[in-house]
Amino acid sequence: MKIRRQARIVALQTLFEVSCVGHDVQTVLRERLEETQLPPEGAAFAEALVRGVIAHQAQLDDILQEVAPQWPLAQMARVDVNILRIALFEIVVDRQTPVKVAINEAVDLAKLFGSDASGRFVNGVLGTVVKKVRESGARESGNQESGNQEIRESGNQAS
Repeated sequence: MKIRRQARIVALQTLFEVSCVGHDVQTVLRERLEETQLPPEGAAFAEALVRGVIAHQAQLDDILQEVAPQWPLAQMARVDVNILRIALFEIVVDRQTPVKVAINEAVDLAKLFGSDASGRFVNGVLGTVVKKVRESGARESGNQESGNQEIRESGNQAS
């Protein structure tokens, strides 16, 4: 199994335990890393995912609620929520992993650890996120241009 896949599994196991039982994040992460014995780059990636998801959890959860309003977080399977948080962190915040890779990895984790429907659910949610991110990026470009136009127009009126 590839190192980054193993690191994502460690991150998922850590986040799942923390979200279900409330154990200390650093303690759980250390224990999972000791069990897995990832090479240093894998351990660093797992730690970055865990720290990133924890640091941006409110933002990630807001995104989840926006794209899946019919599924309140409390009603989603904990494993699915944590898989989605990891993928959202990689896609929206960190942006170091190609979007397709992040989605494929999340779907694979969902198939490994989730229910029969988890893979489709995770794929659908992440597909919606990517579509919204692309749409909002296009809108922001347009707004920036129209905003600049408004500034130029108001500047002309003042002269």
